[in-house]
Amino acid sequence: MATETADARADHLRSLTVSSVTSLSGIAAGLVSQAVASGATDTAGLYPLAGVILLQLPLLRLLGVDVEDFSMKDNVYIAFMTFALWFVTWAILLTTQTSF
Repeated sequence: MATETADARADHLRSLTVSSVTSLSGIAAGLVSQAVASGATDTAGLYPLAGVILLQLPLLRLLGVDVEDFSMKDNVYIAFMTFALWFVTWAILLTTQTSF
């Protein structure tokens, strides 16, 4: 029973770590997109998104998450969550006409 509790706790910490990194990375990419791009139609705003998606697996590996066990579903989750937070953050910054 103690092993089951330890495994459940480790799985929960893994999920929290992955969710936190993807969310914060998406928000950071949205902020950088606002600083780099001149507007919503500027494709330079996509480069921060692509960069953080590519950097997340090495970052998760540094944080102690075993990314070798990730399935396609996990990788799609990382990409989608990062995209969703990037999109929402950048959309809010664009509509409020915030500039850095």
